Amino acid sequence: MKADLLTQVVLPAALFFIMFGMGLSLKARDFKLVLTRPKAMAFGLLAQMVLLPLLGVAVLLIFNLPPELAMGLMILALCPGGTTSNLFTYLARGDVALSVSLTAVVSLIAPFTIPLLAPLAMGWLMGNSQALELPFVQTLLQLIVITLLPVLLGMVCHHFWPRFASRADKPVKILSVIFLALIILGIILKNKSQMPEFFMQTGPATITLNLLALLLGYGLARGIRLNHSQSRAIGLEVGIQNGTTAIVIAMSILQNNQMAIAPTVYSILMFISAGLFAYWVNHKKPGQPG
Repeated sequence: MKADLLTQVVLPAALFFIMFGMGLSLKARDFKLVLTRPKAMAFGLLAQMVLLPLLGVAVLLIFNLPPELAMGLMILALCPGGTTSNLFTYLARGDVALSVSLTAVVSLIAPFTIPLLAPLAMGWLMGNSQALELPFVQTLLQLIVITLLPVLLGMVCHHFWPRFASRADKPVKILSVIFLALIILGIILKNKSQMPEFFMQTGPATITLNLLALLLGYGLARGIRLNHSQSRAIGLEVGIQNGTTAIVIAMSILQNNQMAIAPTVYSILMFISAGLFAYWVNHKKPGQPG
């Protein structure tokens, strides 16, 4: 498969399909939690949109990553959560409705915030002379087409053809996982000679970002007296990012394969950490906080 076919067609199409699958499971009432649970929603959005990028900056100040690998990690920190966070929230006995609502709202906001914040990160990490150009309008339109539009189409499908959406929901989710696995495998095979080095370079930074986001999102939610299930949902929503979106931004929009390495490594490691987090919150002793 040619690189341009992968970056220009396969990756965007896969993300479009994944986001359409997310839209199939969304309903208008998922957005009503903004009003009915304002405290949990407000904190979840603040943690996702502000805390996570700040954690990304802190991690990059600790780990001395090469500029392009560092930029890949920062792109990841700017991306919304994905349907994987909804799955692990269910496994962790968290508030699935809150998790789905946060995923939906942030997915609608991210196409507008990423084109604004990514150039600032590139200027900081790569220097103005090395930073790649990221045209705001073009990037915004591309992200709308491959992330926002399919979510809206999925919601329209769910509204007008609920029986079809219900039948298609599970197969689409299974295919989405297969798509993600194939994307990760393709990137690994394409960079197989360098992957051990990339994994050594980005692995500690990505798992640190992942764990800090999980624990701080959860701990701060408990600190402001959100209930157990809401805190678990927010911890997982902040801690699990949509790695596919980050990979597409790196490879298809920025045309930089190395920037996709950190999101790829993250997409592998997050399943382990999220699983351990779900196990931990489900098996804590009654006297333990949270």
